[in-house]
Amino acid sequence: METGMTAPERLRALDEMAREASVCERCPQLVESRSQVVFGSGSAEAGLMFVGEAPGASEDREGIPFVGASGKLLDGLLEGIGLSRDDVFIANVLKCRPPENRDPNPAEVANCSPWLEGQIALIRPAVVVTLGNFATRLLRGGPEGIGKVRGREEIIELGQLRVRLYPVFHPAAALYRRPNLAVLQEDFARIPELVAKGPPEQPALDEQAGDLSAAAPDGGGDNRGRSAGETEEPGSEDDQLGLF
Repeated sequence: METGMTAPERLRALDEMAREASVCERCPQLVESRSQVVFGSGSAEAGLMFVGEAPGASEDREGIPFVGASGKLLDGLLEGIGLSRDDVFIANVLKCRPPENRDPNPAEVANCSPWLEGQIALIRPAVVVTLGNFATRLLRGGPEGIGKVRGREEIIELGQLRVRLYPVFHPAAALYRRPNLAVLQEDFARIPELVAKGPPEQPALDEQAGDLSAAAPDGGGDNRGRSAGETEEPGSEDDQLGLF
């Protein structure tokens, strides 16, 4: 994946990827039940990216991630740290709403992961905030639940890109359990400090394997992130399962 792209080139590449994703048919059940693909939204140059689980009913209807009750709360959390949606990029592990907001199954996550990997490779965020269990487990590549790792920065490798991963509760966790709102606000308060650090030191060219095929929409390979220096799961926006 080209790393020296200009801002217009990056935006064009992201738009083209969105067009390809809009006609994706890798998951027949999701194709049948979705209204549209919810690719993601925000700045193609964002230093900060948020990754949730899957679109809910509102997102499926409007084609934009996090526009339901969870999205309104996310907007408020961003405003609390002086940011808006225009400053960040927001996406989900799945780009299509699972029927009845059920949890994504492993095959769907595997089929959809190349789109997320491609987004990360193009946008090249310094900080990736995972919202809830599913996104956190997928990108960390470990079984630990969000309750154990929330609020802890970790440098991991996603393809050829090293990022600061920062897991937090899914906003829906605060809708179901109001005490979680204070926890989310506390964790969000640290985000500007993480962004100000900038991207982690990147691997040397001779450490990078291949051409980041996992980041291409038709690429394969391991979907999981790895902690830097080390060798080496995913519900829906309005669904309580998988948030804590």
